[in-house]
Amino acid sequence: MNSTVLNLDHDHVELLIGNVETAADANAKAVQNTVLSPRFYTTDFAAMDRLNVEPVRAEWDIMMQEYEGDNNHDHFQRDAQFAEEVKTLMPQLSPEMRQEFLDFLISSLTSEFSGCILYNEIRKNIDNPDIKKLMTYMARDESRHAGFINQSLKDFDLGIDLGQLKRQKDYTFFKPKYIFYATYLSEKIGYARYITIFRQLEKHPDKRFHPIFRWFERWCNDEFRHGESFALIMRANPHLLRGGNLLWIRFFILAVYATMYVRDHTRPLLHEAMGFESTDYDYKVFRITSDICRQVFPIEVDIDHPTFRACMTRLVELSVANAAAKQRGGLIGLIGRAVTATQAVFTFGRLYLVPVKKQALPDDIRMQPVW
Repeated sequence: MNSTVLNLDHDHVELLIGNVETAADANAKAVQNTVLSPRFYTTDFAAMDRLNVEPVRAEWDIMMQEYEGDNNHDHFQRDAQFAEEVKTLMPQLSPEMRQEFLDFLISSLTSEFSGCILYNEIRKNIDNPDIKKLMTYMARDESRHAGFINQSLKDFDLGIDLGQLKRQKDYTFFKPKYIFYATYLSEKIGYARYITIFRQLEKHPDKRFHPIFRWFERWCNDEFRHGESFALIMRANPHLLRGGNLLWIRFFILAVYATMYVRDHTRPLLHEAMGFESTDYDYKVFRITSDICRQVFPIEVDIDHPTFRACMTRLVELSVANAAAKQRGGLIGLIGRAVTATQAVFTFGRLYLVPVKKQALPDDIRMQPVW
C-alpha cells in the first residue's frame, strides 16, 4: 500500500515547532510539557524492588556481561573531523532546516536524559541487586547519549542546563508495568529510528548534513540492549503479557507510534535532506519496531490497515489545526482547541479499535540488532 504523503509548508513547520534562537529558548523548549514532548517519569520503587528475573536467569546473566563489557565506552568522543564537518556544513542549512534540526536535537536530548533520570532514581531507591545493577548500566549509557547531543547543541551556543532541566521539568507517575511497556517501546523504536537513518546515510553519504549521524550505528545498539532488558523483565513476569494487560500493551504501542508520527511530520525538511519522505520513513520505523516487538508482545498493531493509516494522517491534520487555534487565541481559539482535542481523542479511539494481529511468543527471548 502506498503511503499517504503530507505536505506541510514552512508556516506550518514554524507554527508547530517554534523558533529557538538563544540558549534560554532551547532550555525553555526542553522544559516544555506538551502532548508530543518527551516526558520525565517516576514510579513505584517498592514494586520495582520486588521484581524477580530468576525465570530468565541464564539470559539475564549473559546480558549483564554485555553491559559490563561496555563496548561503547570510547564511542561518544568527537574527533577533529567532527568539528570540521560542523564548521563546513552548518552554515549551509536554511533557517527552516536549522529550526527542524534544533528541534530534533532538543527532543532527542530530552528523551535520552529522561531515561537517565528514571534509571538513576530507580537505582537509588531499591536494593534488588539485579535491577539495581541494570539501572546503573542503563543510566550510564543514557547519560553519555544526552551529553553527546548536548555537545552538538553547544556548537550553536544552545547548550541545555541538564541540572536545571532535572529540577524544572514536570514528572509523570507511571506504574512499573507502564514503565516496562512504554520504555521497552521507546528504546526499540529509538533503535529503529537511528538504524534507519544510519543505513540511509551509509548509502548516501552526500546527504549526511551533520556528523552526529556517523555515530548512530553503535549508539543505537545501546538502545537495542536497553529494550532487551525490559523484554527479559516482562518475559520473566508473564502476567504482564496476558489478560487485561493486553489492552494496555495495545494502548502504548499506538500512543508511541502516533506520537512519533505526528512529531516527525513537523520536520519534513529534516527527512527530505536525508533522502526520506516523513511518512515513508515512519512506516519503515514502524515495520522494524513491529518485527522486534514479536519477542515479547503477543499482539501487533496492523500498520497496513487502511483505518490505521487514515487515522495517523488525521492526527497530523488535527495537530496542525490545534496549533493554529492556539496561535489565534481568544474565545474562538479556545473553542477551536477544544474541538480539535475532542476530534483527536475520537480519532485515537478509532485507531484503538483497528483489529490487532495475534502471535505466539518465541522460545528464544533475546534478539540481535541485525537491521
